[in-house]
Amino acid sequence: MLTAEITRLFSHEEARWRLATFEAQPLQELLGRSRALKREGHGSAISYSRKVFIPLTQLCRDVCGYCTFAQSPRQVRKPFLSPEDVLSIARAGEKMGCREALFTLGDKPELRYEAAREALRELGFATTMDYLVAVCALVLKETSLLPHVNAGVMSEEELVRLRRVSVSQGIMLETISPRLGERGGAHFGSPDKDPQLRMAMIAAAGRQRIPFTSGILIGIGETRLERIQSLLALKNLHERYGHLQEIIIQNFRAKPDTRFANSREPDIDDLLWSAAVARHIFGAAMNIQVPPNLSYSDFPELLDSGINDWGGISPVTADHVNPEAPWPEIAQLQSATERAGCTLQQRLAIYPSYVANAGKWLDRALMHKVLREVDADGFVREDGWMPGSLERLPTPPPAVRADRGIDELLQRAAAGSRLSEGDIVRLFSARSGDVDVICSAADELRARMNGAIVRYVVNRNINYTNVCSYRCSFCAFSKGKTSETLRGKPYDLALDEVARRAREAWDRGATEVCMQGGINPSYTGEKYLELLRVVKAEVPGMHVHAFSPLEISQGASTLGIGTRRYLEILRDAGLGSLPGTAAEILDDEVRASICPDKLNTREWLDVIAAAHEVGLRTTSTIMFGHIEHPASWARHLLHLRDLQERTGGITEFVPLPFVHMEAPMSLRGQSRIGPTWREVRLMHAVSRLVLNPLITNIQASWVKLGEAGLAALLQSGVNDLGGTLMNESISRAAGTQHGQEFAPEQMEALIETLGRRPQQRTTLYGPVSRERYEASFGVPALAELIMTPFGSRTSVRDGLASF
Repeated sequence: MLTAEITRLFSHEEARWRLATFEAQPLQELLGRSRALKREGHGSAISYSRKVFIPLTQLCRDVCGYCTFAQSPRQVRKPFLSPEDVLSIARAGEKMGCREALFTLGDKPELRYEAAREALRELGFATTMDYLVAVCALVLKETSLLPHVNAGVMSEEELVRLRRVSVSQGIMLETISPRLGERGGAHFGSPDKDPQLRMAMIAAAGRQRIPFTSGILIGIGETRLERIQSLLALKNLHERYGHLQEIIIQNFRAKPDTRFANSREPDIDDLLWSAAVARHIFGAAMNIQVPPNLSYSDFPELLDSGINDWGGISPVTADHVNPEAPWPEIAQLQSATERAGCTLQQRLAIYPSYVANAGKWLDRALMHKVLREVDADGFVREDGWMPGSLERLPTPPPAVRADRGIDELLQRAAAGSRLSEGDIVRLFSARSGDVDVICSAADELRARMNGAIVRYVVNRNINYTNVCSYRCSFCAFSKGKTSETLRGKPYDLALDEVARRAREAWDRGATEVCMQGGINPSYTGEKYLELLRVVKAEVPGMHVHAFSPLEISQGASTLGIGTRRYLEILRDAGLGSLPGTAAEILDDEVRASICPDKLNTREWLDVIAAAHEVGLRTTSTIMFGHIEHPASWARHLLHLRDLQERTGGITEFVPLPFVHMEAPMSLRGQSRIGPTWREVRLMHAVSRLVLNPLITNIQASWVKLGEAGLAALLQSGVNDLGGTLMNESISRAAGTQHGQEFAPEQMEALIETLGRRPQQRTTLYGPVSRERYEASFGVPALAELIMTPFGSRTSVRDGLASF
């Protein structure tokens, strides 16, 4: 059936029509259109995988006319690499920053050679496939490398076995033409090069949801028409299963001591034409690769064809299939890529779009290893820095511009125009020098809107309960009644303790208490009113910034009244403003995974809008760096911008980098490990630009980022350092190491080192009184005089553990 389908669809009219269309165009015109398609699908990015090449065996039952990889038993030192050999190669690659272990081997050598069968018996395996599965598992266990497997023609059952121990697999179709298997053809005597077998295997990989690599080999006796037929056959399978993550256009190179030693090689124009044709056939989104080492010094010209990937480049091992063609140095590759106006980005063996849907394309046991390695775009993280850690900030890469098109977006944003989702995603995808340009534009806008003033508020966090009936997968703070073995015990503060903490904060110069807690199933709307009243009774002048939209919704529901009415009751009882928390990501596809029982996007926005309508102002937040992507960030920012345009009630925007250390979904291997430093810079800068001129205050979280992070972000559009906090506990529960409090004198010293003017503010950005300002500098930091939740004086260490 497959053969009939191939013949019906691709043998005749469509391929002939496409060939005529492509050949009617001048080459430069064809290349120009393919480059435009590449830019549409991949922007300025050119990817590559840093890998080691592990030739598990060079024995093969096939005898292709152009191959020097396959050897006979008398030509090899031993039939198979030993497990120790494999680990030695993998560990050498690991030291050089490789992420991929490429297993390449001959087809089923045990079916041809007794030496192969005996070697397998000595290793304890019946087949090459059994051994391959075992060594892939070994590399996964002992190293950080991720296997990609090119093991020839396999059965569907074998593909499934390998899916459990590899992140991707592949086989080159080479050609759909069966005539190359006839006498004198390139594939004569090679049963595993039968196009029907290969197409059947590629289809089976699709059924099993395996990220898969395939492509064509040009110059082995096929015609241009047959190249197009081969590409169309692959496209048909991809349209059915969506599993072809890349298409390789590989050019034949004549090798001594082969039947095709004197055959003519494709020239550079033929290679460029074939790669451009592949781009046109597969469209903007497909990853099209041409190996640079097979074009020698001409390799930079390959970018003219619209490719977006250089393939695997090894700083450790040779290309064992083409040993006469050394890899370009990665620095050389980067230089050539940047000269072409592009940025070189390292990827894993599984491409970014498949990482983005890892639950579908990866075995569950592999997800954790993959997600730890990538950024929000699915490329390899540029550095080892993580929010909440004490690691030094990464040194930025050389400032090379690649996307001059963003300059027009920056001008529109600075003028106050509403950017589209695609525009914002483009800004978030910036790399290298383009990041610096975006941050500079944001800081220029900050100076225009806020001058040299950097504000902060003296406040105290009062998290009155960590008991919560919700199970948000990112939250390490909330606890259930059975959570005593987890980090921190469940607690519910008494009202007199809440009052005591409010009084202590006032005595230390605070103008605000920020009160939030878990969604305690025993709480009603009346409980939140009690918490509010006890603070206002104890300290009438204290601004109470309290209750997330989720708490407001729950409180109103328990009282059987509407959200707006409940907000009016809270306002009249003394509530000053609401924290715009529980927003996480305003993208319901993401919320369905990380907080399915929380308010959805529309419900969250409705609560915030209702608060604004009754005269209560709110902050706004985003939590980023877990499972979401730049499109999610763009949607979130646009929701906030549109809401602010309607109501005008948002005081500031606060990006909150995800701290992964103790987060449940991170411990389960279901999330990334927080944003990269590049992404943190971009989030603050891009939000300044996108929200202009409607939200004028962009705040950085010292709890997540530390002093060095704050200093850098103050030059990237940030004008506010938030609150001193006194008792930060939510981020600390997640694993941040930046402490509980950032005292006013520290805030001001940091601000002044950057030549800016510190200004203490109220919650609503008004001036503080001289009395309040002086009080905030007159009492020792709370870490020196800390109370337990029950009011008894204790040691600093024990006191910290109690929150």
